[in-house]
Amino acid sequence: MHRDSADSKESKTTSWFKRFIGREQKPEVTWPFPFVEGRLFILTLRAGVDGYHISVGGRHVTSFPYRPGFTLGDATGLAIKGEVDIKSVYATSLPKSHPSFSPQRVLEMSEKWKARPISKSPIWLFIGILSATNHFAERMAVRKTWMQSSSIKSSNVAVRFFVALNPRKEVNAVLKKEADYFGDIVILPFMDRYELVVLKTIAICEFGVKNVSTAYIMKCDDDTFVRVETVLKEIDHVSRKKSLYMGNLNLLHRPLRNGKWAVTFEEWPESVYPPYANGPGYVVSSDIANFIVSQHNNRSLRLFKMEDVSMGMWVEQFNSTTPVQYSHSWKFCQYGCMEDYYTAHYQSPRQMICLWDKLSRGQAHCCNFR
Repeated sequence: MHRDSADSKESKTTSWFKRFIGREQKPEVTWPFPFVEGRLFILTLRAGVDGYHISVGGRHVTSFPYRPGFTLGDATGLAIKGEVDIKSVYATSLPKSHPSFSPQRVLEMSEKWKARPISKSPIWLFIGILSATNHFAERMAVRKTWMQSSSIKSSNVAVRFFVALNPRKEVNAVLKKEADYFGDIVILPFMDRYELVVLKTIAICEFGVKNVSTAYIMKCDDDTFVRVETVLKEIDHVSRKKSLYMGNLNLLHRPLRNGKWAVTFEEWPESVYPPYANGPGYVVSSDIANFIVSQHNNRSLRLFKMEDVSMGMWVEQFNSTTPVQYSHSWKFCQYGCMEDYYTAHYQSPRQMICLWDKLSRGQAHCCNFR
């Protein structure tokens, strides 16, 4: 009986999702793990600020976050399991801080990289970028690349970084100087923790509602490269009369109950998450953002530690009274980059420059190196 009701619920949800996505089923995805039996390969494991990143042959193939509460100082060794013949291992020491902590090496204090004031006239899209205090190199790379898009330069699109505070006062001091000079950073009054990322997303919605007159709001990360003009074209394909939730949408994802990434029943009692767009890049219409801000101000907004799942929850709640157009595309890339991408994720500053150079020559091609 339990199985029958579960199947019925899944069938109902799948049918509902098909109507809004306009797609009979998800296309098959072949994950790009370039392993061939009997052939050598070079695997690189990089410990980043937010998690591990794995590349094979210089190409990014996957990433995963640290377990809650883990710090790099806790690492004591690396174990490799499975039928793999290891020819050689080369290890470098863990950095004592993020490699871009020396802002003088990456910040170019030039007038041409300063942000334009946000237009008082209505604009089409506001983009909020989640960033960390010491990600000076990442922000500089974004300023020098896709923030130079014609729609942003013409003030039809506005962009701001959203950054919470660092435990180290000297980092916050440098961040304040950067914000004062470039004029594109919103400093949030709380310490930067994974569990509080959802508050950054709410802050993006609140800024887009109260400080900008915009039709749509986009959220992305500071290692996401955005083809702004292409995203605008995708938005134009949707009727302006409809509420919109656009991105790389997940259907019937189940929470993990065991292991490092476990979600407890107290945190999430349901068997599946609502449809939600992957966090590196998604778009909502301003009426959805207004709803989120209003619910938050009334202390009735349900918060969850995964910000992208939270957005899916909020949109589902909004959709119960106002129909929402769910718009899905794999080209809002969750992992790395694909040809003709809309957004590319896990892009290093060097890759950002490379992508922008290719895009300026009319090529939406990837840059598969670190």
